[in-house]
Amino acid sequence: MSEWAMDVSRLGIWGLPRPGRGCVPVLRRNFLVWRKTALTTVLGDVMDPMVALLALGYGLGSLLPGIEGVPYVTFLAAGSICMGALYAATFEATYSAFSRLHIQRSWDAMLNTPLSLDDVVFAEILWAAAKSMKSGLAILLVVVALDISRAPTLLWIPPALVLLGVTFSALALVMSALAKGFDFFMYYFTLGVTPMVFLSGVFFPVSQLPEALVQAARLLPLAPAIELVRPLVLGRMPAQPWEQVLQLALTAAVAIWLATALMRRRLLR
Repeated sequence: MSEWAMDVSRLGIWGLPRPGRGCVPVLRRNFLVWRKTALTTVLGDVMDPMVALLALGYGLGSLLPGIEGVPYVTFLAAGSICMGALYAATFEATYSAFSRLHIQRSWDAMLNTPLSLDDVVFAEILWAAAKSMKSGLAILLVVVALDISRAPTLLWIPPALVLLGVTFSALALVMSALAKGFDFFMYYFTLGVTPMVFLSGVFFPVSQLPEALVQAARLLPLAPAIELVRPLVLGRMPAQPWEQVLQLALTAAVAIWLATALMRRRLLR
């Protein structure tokens, strides 16, 4: 029995994750591979939310009155930053992570070294979170460059993106642990990501929805992310930031535990 399998037998499949410094070489390996195709992956992660920001913000925005007292493009900027972080984390922790797990068998190779499964899982989450932060920061730079917002409070967005990235990445890796093939991810994108994007306040205030949907939308992890980031784009601090931070942190913690447990169960079969 391999060393990581003995660790799982001792801790149990549903035991708390115990990642260590073994995350570092996994992160380095992913970075070295990514560096070879960095340009294409950056374009893929950034272009969709950036096009939505520019086309809808300036195109549709020119036909709309201001929302919450600000131009529509400024209102949309916060949603675009969060949406970019969501898409980058989700694609990396689903299609790319599943390819390393199931197609390339990179996980098998790493688990034949002294690395533990928890190290590999946690490194995948951190790597996807780094890709998520890169996408969010790229859109933030566009917001500053086009003078959509240059508020001093924008400096708080990068720390917020770290929490957003870990949360979205851990949720997506849960899907990778359950997937039998790439087609499975369409369920998550159709039933999870798309409702989050359209119901969480990216394109319009959540308050415009029927009350039942407003309450449901507040449970989606993208909603507290936007509630945290939008005031920063508008030049003010969130009224109750710890509520959003706590919701995102709890979601991330549960998702990390669940992703680790499901990966243990999958690889021990």
